[in-house]
Amino acid sequence: MKCLRSGEPLGGADEMFPSSESLATKNFSASGHSCLDKKLDTGNIEEAESSLRESGVLNYEEARALLGRYEYQKGNFVAALHVFEGIDISIVTPKIKIALSRSRERNKKHSHNHAEPQMSIHAIGLLLEAVFLKAKSLQVLERFKAAQCCKVILDIVESSLPEGLPDNFGAECKLQETLSKAVELLPELWKLADCPRQAILSYRRALLHQWNLDVENTTKIQKEFVVFLLHSGGEAAPPNLRSQMDGSFVPRNNIEEAILLLMILLRKVSLNRIEWDPSILDHLSFALSISGDLTALANQLEELLPGTIPRRESYHSLALCYYGAGRDLVALDLLRKLLSSREDPKHVPGLLMASKLCSVNSSLAEEGVSFSRRVIENLDGRCNQLENVANFFLGVSLSAHSKLAVSDSERFKRQYEALHALETASRMTRMRDPLVLYHLSLEYAEQRKLDTALYYTKCFLKLEGGSNVKGWLLLTRILSAQKRFLDAESIINAALDQTGKWDQGDLLRTKAKLQIAQGHLRNAIETYTQLLAVLQILSKSFGSGKKLYKDNRDRARNLEVEIWHDLANIYISLLQWHDAEVCLSKSKAIKPYSASRCHALGRMYEAKGLYKEALKAFRDALDIDPGHVLSLISTAVVLRRCSDQSNPAVRIFLMDAIRHDRLSASAWYNLGLLHKAEGTVSSLVEATECFQAAHFLEESEPVETFR
Repeated sequence: MKCLRSGEPLGGADEMFPSSESLATKNFSASGHSCLDKKLDTGNIEEAESSLRESGVLNYEEARALLGRYEYQKGNFVAALHVFEGIDISIVTPKIKIALSRSRERNKKHSHNHAEPQMSIHAIGLLLEAVFLKAKSLQVLERFKAAQCCKVILDIVESSLPEGLPDNFGAECKLQETLSKAVELLPELWKLADCPRQAILSYRRALLHQWNLDVENTTKIQKEFVVFLLHSGGEAAPPNLRSQMDGSFVPRNNIEEAILLLMILLRKVSLNRIEWDPSILDHLSFALSISGDLTALANQLEELLPGTIPRRESYHSLALCYYGAGRDLVALDLLRKLLSSREDPKHVPGLLMASKLCSVNSSLAEEGVSFSRRVIENLDGRCNQLENVANFFLGVSLSAHSKLAVSDSERFKRQYEALHALETASRMTRMRDPLVLYHLSLEYAEQRKLDTALYYTKCFLKLEGGSNVKGWLLLTRILSAQKRFLDAESIINAALDQTGKWDQGDLLRTKAKLQIAQGHLRNAIETYTQLLAVLQILSKSFGSGKKLYKDNRDRARNLEVEIWHDLANIYISLLQWHDAEVCLSKSKAIKPYSASRCHALGRMYEAKGLYKEALKAFRDALDIDPGHVLSLISTAVVLRRCSDQSNPAVRIFLMDAIRHDRLSASAWYNLGLLHKAEGTVSSLVEATECFQAAHFLEESEPVETFR
């Protein structure tokens, strides 16, 4: 029998181990084994079984268990299954349960007063091993009832020992090893049987019941469960924990359950209980990304022990987290550390990300230009796709940087470079990147090259299939700059028919601005009223519990404030003071501090002839926003009316307005009036230049800014 038990495993780590010496087998001699081997070679399993039972030590089930194991180890899975099928485990299950429960009581009381159980722990191990090998045979033969077979083992043990297994349970007969393998195998069998719900329940059962699994087995089960939760494609019901403590966390869905398991695994890594596995962080990044909680992922990364992951990788991963969480400046600071001379100044993904962050912030435009050029320099033509992205960010950053130029020559140079970079990006993408085309048309429009801007905008809309509202808005603004108001309004009406309620906000406001530009003020009031109704519907949907992003709610509030200001300005031009005051009070209730509201209030005072009150209102606007161009111009206009024509403050306000917006026709016109009033030859020349600039800008001025 020792020779029988020492048969070589055939399937590697998944094959069953040979059993140790037990009461059920220790009395067999080598001659008995020779006889058994001879009978098995002839294929007579019944005769071999009879030979084992004739000794009087093994019963029917135990003899079949030994024979089945022998066939299984030889790789004869069909024969092994035939032997195992002869074992009716339901007959011996009551005896097994009694034996297991009594073994638990003996361990608790350390007493031997109880009568010896009818079945030894070694016999139990032999029979449960037989059930396990039967399940393995069914798995190899692709029989779908393998999972039900394996489940029998756990049902028997769990019902016998509901409080969990005692320490050193079945160690002498490797019963614990059989049980550990069954716990690990069962979820896999349910997955093969295409029963995802049963697989999830088996994973939970493996992790929540006390099976005395070692750290390696538990960790392996947790990792496999995480992968199944994240990628199985089905949503599991939340776990129903019988022993749930008050206030403790219960995951509500697959993602939360996977995140909980991954955080447990990370804690094991921190406590040095398991080795570091990069896949843990990969899965956690995926889970927290799709759940939208990237700040939590950043916290987990920061809690990792130093050296767990390379510092450069840590900087980049943290930057991605904070960028996804909307904390761009924190992400940029991390990228600066990554790209420093001490770390990795040639890290192309980091350089590209830094370029993107800087391109959307005009105050960081110069730094964005530097990052983009470093990307192109480090790539050196090795990757056209990345070089295209770098050229795009370079063009956007140069465009923003041009607005900060002090001299005209420097501004023109940066604008030329911006166009060149964007055209290079569009050429490299063969005019197939909508984002590049949009910014290229935007840059041409801002440089008042309207025909070219119109061409690229149409290309953008064609690529997007007319589904992008930004394209329709830019197209109508370019048409309005060409004074084609009817065409622009027709396009807005067509776009309104093709868009949902949320996207109609900006379209309706642009339509109202087009109506104002044509002098149709009453029509504009009706359009604004329609827009306010749309916003009211949206605000009710926010309150009904629909999950909408916070930035959409903020954008809706800001849009409503601007609508009230637009309406107030219309009523001021119509000399309807009460209606204007109502509109301004509405906006103040939403946003108490607004430069636009203070400017509209100042305009109303100015129209009434209350210049002192108007100046105070404009000053309040500039206190809120020192760069508010309309308030700077209005302050200069009122000061020129109320004081000496050569008041130096007037010039300061107008030059400040031009510094913030060199495309303001009103600023150039009022500066021309100031020069003309001086009456000198040189001032008249300057006045002429200012009037020419104002005329050119007014002739190509859109109803709303292009950007």
